Amino acid sequence: MRSKSEKATSAKKSPTATQTDPAVAALLESLEHPLRAEIESVRRILLGVDPAIREAVKWNAPSFRTSDFFATFNLRSKNGVQLVFHTGAKVKATATTGIDVDDPAGLLDWRAKDRALVTLGAGAQIEENRAAFEALVRSWIRWL
Repeated sequence: MRSKSEKATSAKKSPTATQTDPAVAALLESLEHPLRAEIESVRRILLGVDPAIREAVKWNAPSFRTSDFFATFNLRSKNGVQLVFHTGAKVKATATTGIDVDDPAGLLDWRAKDRALVTLGAGAQIEENRAAFEALVRSWIRWL
């Protein structure tokens, strides 16, 4: 459970107009998905982690970047919100060396040395996983 100061800090981290993309908003507006509200919540959380994070539509899904793209929603999942964490479209040295990120909550399901599936769940599970997810995003974007 988050403290009052953590909740206040999270509340202050709302996405700015420079972080958001009207194409993502339009995609989500037209999205018929049972977890649409949760997807939009995770979008706001992710954009609030770091002011350098921006969004765009890549691979027909909301995707997020700093210097390169690092996360894309897996919109095929209907049981829980999922994102694919990666290190961009171009092959990098991390494809063979791997990356090292802390994941004490066990949110990552590694699919390659530099790509993992993050499952956040649905409903209250999103908020329960929030702090671990935010820490995971901060750790992951250091590899870009």
